[in-house]
Amino acid sequence: MLGGVINALIYLVQILTTLVLVQFVLGLLIAFNVVNLQNRFVEAVWRALNALLEPILGPIRRIMPNTGGIDFSPMVLIIGLNVLIMILQPLAYA
Repeated sequence: MLGGVINALIYLVQILTTLVLVQFVLGLLIAFNVVNLQNRFVEAVWRALNALLEPILGPIRRIMPNTGGIDFSPMVLIIGLNVLIMILQPLAYA
């Protein structure tokens, strides 16, 4: 029973990692004017991703030192999520 709960938690963490990557790529596409926020679909996706991830990325941004124009908080979050998965996987199979 506990293994199933841990596997579900690992799956949710992997979904969160995917959302962070999608937000990062979409942010790059917006920054380089490949896609435009005037497009309603792009704006809706961008707002939804920011609404989902800002509560997690905001505290990381406040803790990290200012690095100028580069935001390393998504990378820190992905590393933290991967560490969490490495901790949870042995528990699921124990």
